[in-house]
Amino acid sequence: MSLPLANCPELTAPAEHVRSFAHMLTHLQGEELPAWIEAATATTELPSLRHFAQHLERDLDAVITALSHPWNSGVVEGQVNRITMIEE
Repeated sequence: MSLPLANCPELTAPAEHVRSFAHMLTHLQGEELPAWIEAATATTELPSLRHFAQHLERDLDAVITALSHPWNSGVVEGQVNRITMIEE
């Protein structure tokens, strides 16, 4: 779905960064993350995006792996949350 960014041009850059990150995530292309981080951190008008990208860089290998494989720990995390709620 394409948003009508013509009415709000200041959203063009953030929308493109979000789209490219989503593409990496959904197409398991973690190897593209370093280039995405470089582009996101170079964007001075988007401090929140820059901050997010810098945090990803802290554990780059793990994030690249997570973006490259279809496996996740969602089921395990759900069970941990359930047990935590029962104990409270």
